[in-house]
Amino acid sequence: MGGLFQTFRKIVAGGASPKTPPPAKPERQELQARLSDSLPVIRSRIGNSPDVIVREIMIHQGPVPLGAALIYTDGLANITDMLESLLASGREAEASPSPDEPVMQRLKQTILTVGDIKDVSDYETLIHAVLSGDSVLLVDGCAEGVIASTRNWEDRGVNEPSSQQLIRGPRDGFSETLRTNTVLLRRKIKDPNLWMEMKQIGRVTKTDVAMVYIKGIANEKVVGEVRSRLDRIDIDAILESGYIEELIQDETYTPFPTIYNSERPDAVAAGLLEGRVAIVVDGTPFVLLVPALFTHFLQTSEDYYQRADIGTLIRMLRYLALFISLLAPAAYIAVTTFHQEMIPTPLLISVVAQREGIPFPALVEALLMEGTFEILREAGIRMPRAIGQAVSIVGALVIGQAAVEAGLVGPAMVIIVSITAISNFVIPSFNMGITIRMIRFLLMVLAATFGLFGIMVGLIAMVLHLCSLRSFGVPYMAPFAPFILEDQKDNIFRLPHWMLVTRPRLISQTNTTRQRSTKENNPNT
Repeated sequence: MGGLFQTFRKIVAGGASPKTPPPAKPERQELQARLSDSLPVIRSRIGNSPDVIVREIMIHQGPVPLGAALIYTDGLANITDMLESLLASGREAEASPSPDEPVMQRLKQTILTVGDIKDVSDYETLIHAVLSGDSVLLVDGCAEGVIASTRNWEDRGVNEPSSQQLIRGPRDGFSETLRTNTVLLRRKIKDPNLWMEMKQIGRVTKTDVAMVYIKGIANEKVVGEVRSRLDRIDIDAILESGYIEELIQDETYTPFPTIYNSERPDAVAAGLLEGRVAIVVDGTPFVLLVPALFTHFLQTSEDYYQRADIGTLIRMLRYLALFISLLAPAAYIAVTTFHQEMIPTPLLISVVAQREGIPFPALVEALLMEGTFEILREAGIRMPRAIGQAVSIVGALVIGQAAVEAGLVGPAMVIIVSITAISNFVIPSFNMGITIRMIRFLLMVLAATFGLFGIMVGLIAMVLHLCSLRSFGVPYMAPFAPFILEDQKDNIFRLPHWMLVTRPRLISQTNTTRQRSTKENNPNT
């Protein structure tokens, strides 16, 4: 038994075999001055890939033409401007040669029209730049090259987000290109204090990651913690922001999400203005936002675009839907199994008459219907959009009606499951919706075992767990626990904009005032 336990611990820790340390970073090899020596090394390092073009040309930067090589990746770089600049530089050099000026210095001055340029002196930096879409110019006789920004690949463009739809609000959404996403944030926040720190994560993919925050508003401790956790990531590949979300989250063994993700620029910009830190990952339209609190997952951008009374009503409706989605099946099981005296007599007679002849207890009945609906929901998501919606709707109606007619479930259970499923769709965050679905099954088992007492024990355990969570040092249940009266103005209730004077206290501790005082901003005074 002890040996089995030790094996299990090894598997959980990272496998039964001993851990192998990550490979050490190779030493950077410097470029050589002669093209005949450098180009074979570059071709061998990229495996002579046909999409990486090494074009040898002659440039005129004096009385004697010089051999040069233009290296770029076909499909990722647009070298038209680069070639035109080199041609123009040759004409200028023939007109006014400057033999005393270094060749590379003259090239930097003549190709500035291409965009951003920087020096490169080693093979690793050169190859990474080429594979990222930049172009590299090498000149025979120079032990360094020039990287020109020529990135120009096809992307999806700025479209309306599909996962977070609004009735009123902007229609632009993030795309899979990091630079496009940062531009969308710059359009929202035209402030020089919007700082971006670029990192490359992934030993193989070398994925570009941008950490975005507003200097002077974001908490420096949170910024430092985010920077530290990103720097500690040592993994082969980062293909989506979900990789980073799982690697930097505070608590691993919790069903509740502690990092918010969104593909809406206005939602991320609002989070930055509250003092949060955004993590933009190249290759995905979902941007991470930290710290994330429980109430953050029940709010949407549209709450601030509608009037305060409408926004408050919608938020209260979401909290009601949250409790219905979490407790409706468990409460039905507990009442019909253990606490029939709580049901009015006419309703009790109707429920008993419906359940007459049903061979399963209430728990099996609920699990059967909930499991069927979860399968239909997953099938509707994975299938093509036009077919998936039809399968979900028709499948739920047909299977529910057939199950009632076959005597497997009662009509009341079909109603409970339907209301529960619809209420779950009201939760704006997909991650939080999945969490509620998971906990719902656990509460159903507790209700079938201990009745309402089991539900209360489960809720108390859930609340204790929620109060123990933190997101980058901020209590997850703030401003409920700890209770902050000042922050209740934008929690369940959404007060008018002229009353939202301060930012959330535990998120932004540097600059908590966002506008003038209430009396000065009140339009009724």
